[in-house]
Amino acid sequence: MGKGDKKSTIGKRWRGSYGNTRPRKKKTVAAAPKKAKAAKKPAAKKASKKAE
Repeated sequence: MGKGDKKSTIGKRWRGSYGNTRPRKKKTVAAAPKKAKAAKKPAAKKASKKAE
């Protein structure tokens, strides 16, 4: 078993083929860009009336 063997992993690599012995890696889908979080606005300060 070696380079010429169609059923071995080394043979698959040498031939550049795929199969059960040498499964392909699944392509990952690029992650969608995350939306920028809206900056939290500081709470509006209420004007307090001073008692005179």
